[in-house]
Amino acid sequence: MSDNNNNKGPIVQVKPLGFPWQTIDPFLFCVYHDDAYPKANGRMGPEASLAGRQIGQDFSRKDGWSMYHGDTVPGFPSHPHRGFETVTIVRKGLVDHSDSLGATARFGGGDVQWLTAGKGIVHSEMFPLLDAAAPNPLELFQIWLNLPAKNKMAEPHFTMFWSDAIPRFASDDAKGGRTEVAVIAGRLGDAGNGQDPIQPLAPPPASWAAEADADVAIWTIKMTPGAQWTLPPATGEGTRRMLYFFKGAAAQIGGERIEGPVAVELRADAAVELVNGDDESEFLVLQGRPIAEPVAQYGPFVMNTQAEISQTMADYRRTQFGGWPWDDSAPVHDAKAARFARHPGGREEVPAAT
Repeated sequence: MSDNNNNKGPIVQVKPLGFPWQTIDPFLFCVYHDDAYPKANGRMGPEASLAGRQIGQDFSRKDGWSMYHGDTVPGFPSHPHRGFETVTIVRKGLVDHSDSLGATARFGGGDVQWLTAGKGIVHSEMFPLLDAAAPNPLELFQIWLNLPAKNKMAEPHFTMFWSDAIPRFASDDAKGGRTEVAVIAGRLGDAGNGQDPIQPLAPPPASWAAEADADVAIWTIKMTPGAQWTLPPATGEGTRRMLYFFKGAAAQIGGERIEGPVAVELRADAAVELVNGDDESEFLVLQGRPIAEPVAQYGPFVMNTQAEISQTMADYRRTQFGGWPWDDSAPVHDAKAARFARHPGGREEVPAAT
């Protein structure tokens, strides 16, 4: 793949998309799940043989889907985190969440969960399959956003962004092409069409995204065939920006023909014209000013030093980060349950009626 370090154009480098996707500080990890699950079997699992899969550790994508760490319902049973945040964007299908704070939720269809692990949390993320008469596609991003040293031991925080509340922007170009942007984090300014800047929902209080000058943005972009739109420049000093071209065959990015799927690092201080090709295309933008601190990582623990990792492991062995309050390591909700969230302390939340 190409590297463009001559500073003449907006593209810094182009890399193939792997699993997980390559990220840049302040992001640690980005994974895209796109699973073509079959009909449900009545136990919220797939109506299909699991033969040939390494159950409990299935990332095979056999027949277009994986069980991951699930044995009946696909997903990720209880596991710990410390020192960063998870941002989970569920575009298709559902996630059943439970955690050691006592919070629980079912969300999907464009909903976003933003979870500050901080000093420690245990959670499970299961993917219940509910339709016994038709396939159950699942599509989601999970993004790990680092926390600065001063906030790595912040109190855990559970936040839901329901799909109907997430700010969205649409631009129609002179040739009839349409670009739609979902603004999950980060103000979208100078977006075109004479619109005022799009303000995001408030991130959790300890998040790097809550820092006034961190310039964190998480946007998804969908473009119809032939659509044209200019990605506005970032406003922050030292901001870095990655554009993930994950759906579509080809597009002109800053005047250069790019074939997907790829990760394109862009100069964040430059406006970049996007001209889509002949197919519908989709992009994810992750940007932010680097935290620029040492990163020590051991699996689901991300600190600044190896000594802090050792302390984290000792803390987890001793406390289990508050313990697991659920009867099952992979709890799922009733098949008839609608989308909801129950926060620590019991406050109930449901999305607005649509």
